[in-house]
Order: sequence, then structure tokens, then C-alpha cells
Amino acid sequence: MKKTVKKLFRQNETYIFLIILALSILIQVRSRQFYTSNNLVDILSAMVVPGLFAVGASLVILSGGIDVSFPALASLTAFATTKYLLGINFEGSVLVPILLALAIGAILGAVNGVFVSYFNLPAMIVTLGTASVFKGFMQGTLESKQLAVIPAGMRQFGTASLFTATNPQSGLSSRMPAAFLVFIFVLAITFFVLKYTMFGRGIYAIGGNEAAAYNAGYRVKRTKFLLYVFAGMIASVAGIIRVCMMQQCHPTNMLGMEMNIIAGVVLGGVAITGGKGTLTGCVLGTLLIVMVENSLILIGVPVVWKSVFLGALIVIGTAISAYQTGNSGGRQKQGKGGTV
Repeated sequence: MKKTVKKLFRQNETYIFLIILALSILIQVRSRQFYTSNNLVDILSAMVVPGLFAVGASLVILSGGIDVSFPALASLTAFATTKYLLGINFEGSVLVPILLALAIGAILGAVNGVFVSYFNLPAMIVTLGTASVFKGFMQGTLESKQLAVIPAGMRQFGTASLFTATNPQSGLSSRMPAAFLVFIFVLAITFFVLKYTMFGRGIYAIGGNEAAAYNAGYRVKRTKFLLYVFAGMIASVAGIIRVCMMQQCHPTNMLGMEMNIIAGVVLGGVAITGGKGTLTGCVLGTLLIVMVENSLILIGVPVVWKSVFLGALIVIGTAISAYQTGNSGGRQKQGKGGTV
């Protein structure tokens, strides 16, 4: 029992869960509204798009890279898909927009993958550059502007709900969007890939030590290339779902989300240097960010202070990750050669 407890408290996920629990209790005590059914549904609904972004970002960070282009990729994919389908008066189901977005997302992700894997350029620099290219192409070539109308299939999917929760005291009701199932599906697929495939094990191996992964027989360049394709596809799905849930396509409202998403991933225990982390931690860290963004107003904290709290979380998360990485490195050196 003691060993189990010690193991739990060596994991970042445990501390994030306790912070989430403490914050939720504080909000509940101050507002009496946090644990109401409609508020919990609102938080889970708000998790869908950030959660999808976080899954893709966590994969890249696990490999030792970092991707800051996914909001721009998602924006370009969603806008191009929506504009094209409107242009041909498409009236079919949401499956076609999703498949089209997946194809575009895979191509844009492959652009990142080629430069990072085959040209060995720094992931941060490459994705900063491609983010600007994606935004410029969307705003220049496609002449992006807000689309107040979206195809019928996307509109119907965005309004579809699994169930509705009503607060008996206030009478407010919130619906759980059907899009939440897409988030769960992507989580399940990603969990399977990471745990049961050579591709998933290769991501961890490359993040831990790229040279050692190559010597162990992993096809490093191909794995990194496919990783960015996969991350691009996840981001593209998030973009389409954002449009469906908002019932309109705004080409810029996803831009700038990258820092909050990366902060949530790192807070959840995914090492900023790669090679360590879990999807559980990724989801918990993102949930904490979503709670801060959506629930501070319930305890009387002005909206203008939201950036302060989020900035503090980014610094704290990065510091914890760097501290844990340093300790891990120190233990490995001691294990190999005694004291250093």
C-alpha cells in the first residue's frame, strides 16, 4: 500500500488531479454553482476543441519537438473546407467535411513533417514559419472572412446533443454536444497507437534519445514525418468541430490558442524535452486550463485577470517539467556511473 501511494505521488497526474479538486471545491464554496449539472456539462463541452488540440500537441512534445502551427493549420483547414462546400452547395452529412478536412490537415502536417524530419530543422522554427504561411495563405489567397452560414450537415452536427442537463435552482440548461464523442474517439485511437504500436513506442523512444532510438532499429525520420501528419489530422478535426459547434466559421478565432494548449500539456506531466508523459496527464492539464478560463468568474475574479492566472500556470508548468527532467537526468547519471 505504501509503495502504491509513493508511486502515485511521484506522478505529475496526481498533483494535477489534486489541484483540480481543490480549485473545484473553492469555486463551489464561493459560488455554489460549480458542481451543478449544467456547469459540469459546460466544462466538458468546452474541453472538446482544446482537448483535441492537446492530444496532437502532446504527441509532438513526446517526440522531443514542439508545434505552434496547429491553430493556424486548423483555421486554414476549417475555412477552406467550409468555403469550398458552400461554393458547391453541399447538403450532405458532416462525414464529408470531416474527411475533406482530414485530407487537407494531413497535407499541411506533412509540410511540417518534411522540414522537421528529412531536413532536420528545429521544430519550433519550422512550425513558427508554417503558422505564418498558413495564415497568410488563408488571408491572402482564400480572402478569408467570417462565414455566417455553414453547410447543413455541419450545422446539424453542431446542434446535435447527447443529453441536456438542467440546473433545478436557476433553470439554466446545457447540452452535451455530440462532438464530445469525437474527442473520446480520438483519445481512444491515440491511446491505442501509443501503447500498442511500434509507431507509438517510436515516439517515446525518439523523445527520450533520438540517437538511441535509431540504433535500436526505429525508423526515426519516417516516424517523425508520420507524427506531424497525424497531428495535422487531429488539428483539422478540431477545426471542423469548432466551426460546427459555433454554427459559423470565423477564420481567426482559433489563432493564439497554442500557448494555453501547450501549457496544459506540460502541466499534465508531458516532459517539455520529450520521452515522458501520458494522455491522462494531458487531459487533466488541459482540463485545469479550461477550468481557469471558464470558472474564475464564478468566484468573482474579473475576466481581465484570466491572463495572469494562465501565464502563471505556463511558468509553473514549464518549471515543474524542467525540474523533473533535471532530476531524472541526475538519477540516470548516478545509476550509470555512481556519483558524478
